[in-house]
Amino acid sequence: MTKIKLRPLRDQVMVITGASSGIGLSTARLAAKEGARLVLAARSEGPLRQLTAQIVDAGGQAVPVTADVSREEDVERIAQAALDTYGSLDTWVNNAGVGMYGKLEDLKVEDMRRLFDVNFWGLVYGSRVALRHLKARGGALINVGSVVSEQAIPLQGIYAASKHAVKAFTDTLRMELEHEDAPVSVTLIKPGPIDTPFPLNAQNYLDTEPQHVPPVYAPETVARAILQAAAAPTRELFVGGGGRGMAAFGMLAPGAAERAMAATVIPGTHSGKPPLPPGASALYHPSGKLAERGDYPGHVQATSAYTEAASRSRLIGVGLLGAGLAAALWRASRRD
Repeated sequence: MTKIKLRPLRDQVMVITGASSGIGLSTARLAAKEGARLVLAARSEGPLRQLTAQIVDAGGQAVPVTADVSREEDVERIAQAALDTYGSLDTWVNNAGVGMYGKLEDLKVEDMRRLFDVNFWGLVYGSRVALRHLKARGGALINVGSVVSEQAIPLQGIYAASKHAVKAFTDTLRMELEHEDAPVSVTLIKPGPIDTPFPLNAQNYLDTEPQHVPPVYAPETVARAILQAAAAPTRELFVGGGGRGMAAFGMLAPGAAERAMAATVIPGTHSGKPPLPPGASALYHPSGKLAERGDYPGHVQATSAYTEAASRSRLIGVGLLGAGLAAALWRASRRD
């Protein structure tokens, strides 16, 4: 079996989709500091050009590509921009995604289809296009899933379904590439709640503005995990011990986990603030803003001890500690 060797970040050409907001924006800024040459893709042309100018002014290298990943031809243009600008491609980060809040019975079918077009099919297009180049040269394909790739969550059911599909696609692709001995590392990144504009940009069917349920982490925690996977072959990585604990709790005690999720997540997702006006979401139109952070009012954890430990040691057993924490949080919530 071929040992996969990834180039140092300073020698890489990296594509990042969804680069104008949240996790993608944080990853782009951090990768630029590490010296990677970047191809930045997003629907928001103005913010994307603003980000590119910031990176170039700081001495980095970046090229913007205005693209909607739900269109296969747009994804082809992203890859071509990498080849035209830098002549090669080393890492492709499928990060673009959209969210949706509401009970499954209330969601419009066309909205659900649109979410899958972006979250699932956009990732499929990106993966297939990237592999045409990565299989010949070697490199990393990094797909951003979610903790809800493992554990469904109420009021975000269709989003969780799309991320379950992302996990199945990514895991199957990895197995097929390993079988043919392709020199490509395939990673699934699984963040927990992250303080990005995700809730503000999501299609919202609730009667209040949605919010994250803690623990909530800074987008830089995910960016560091992505760059770790770009530099060293990594199968998968949870970002946030809380999310890892939730997934482990769901595997070990699914009935109790579902009851806990319903009791805490459903009320916790409602912020009490009036919802944004219809049409404010980024489901069909770009947000038009360059923003890493959201408006989460509570404590945002700047680091994740679990993720840092897992990045260094690949220890799966650490998740059992998270499962105990999740159970303790559930018991505490029942007392409150």
